[in-house]
Amino acid sequence: MPSILDRFSLAGKTALVTGASRGLGQAYAEALAEAGADVVLVDIVPSTETENRLRALGRRTLSVVANLADRTSIPQVIETGTQLTGQLDILVNNAGIIRREDFDKFAEKDWDDVINVNLNAVFFLSQAFVRQLLAANRPGKIVNVASMLSFQGGIRVPSYTASKSAVLGLTRLMANELGGRGICINAIAPGYMATDNTAPLRADEKRNQAILDRIPAGRWGTPDDLKGTVVFLASAASDYVNGYTLAVDGGWLAR
Repeated sequence: MPSILDRFSLAGKTALVTGASRGLGQAYAEALAEAGADVVLVDIVPSTETENRLRALGRRTLSVVANLADRTSIPQVIETGTQLTGQLDILVNNAGIIRREDFDKFAEKDWDDVINVNLNAVFFLSQAFVRQLLAANRPGKIVNVASMLSFQGGIRVPSYTASKSAVLGLTRLMANELGGRGICINAIAPGYMATDNTAPLRADEKRNQAILDRIPAGRWGTPDDLKGTVVFLASAASDYVNGYTLAVDGGWLAR
């Protein structure tokens, strides 16, 4: 019988990670590679740095440049990604953008841009990924990326809050429909992480301190804080976990 640590291994698996050129996506890709997976990297720009890190770990990797807001690009992303090893076993829907403005001034374009990347791309890419799994009669794992604003309203980010709330609900629906077909779908809800997206918040001294005062861990999270969670949800160790959104937030939601 394999040990529990063996169940966390991703050897022989191929993952596709979106938004993989930097930040949290880069950390997810690196974690999966450290656990043994080969990784397809998808972003609107080349994921050169991430590729180099994964190759240094001895993993096969491929960078795919695609604008996921354009849903017509999605079939090609799956087709190209499959060429790395002949199969895709894991999908991490990480790509996301954010726009900030007061509710009454929020632009239609800022609404559409965020919804297209943060929600529509998650749905259509997951659908294409699932179709190739079902056609091959293979099990698989999907890890969506939600947010603290999947649970809370936030301020000045209406399209981001709407999209991330929808990701939580979509994760549940997908688990309901696909759990009996060998596909596990869960989500990670990162807390306040030190990334480019949160740079404006960290630069605002009062807002930064207010956030830190509420986090029991007393610090902003880092991309490395998410590595164990993505490996768990992508591996056999989580085979009976389905439809759940796991907060990695330093205790933010406990307050």
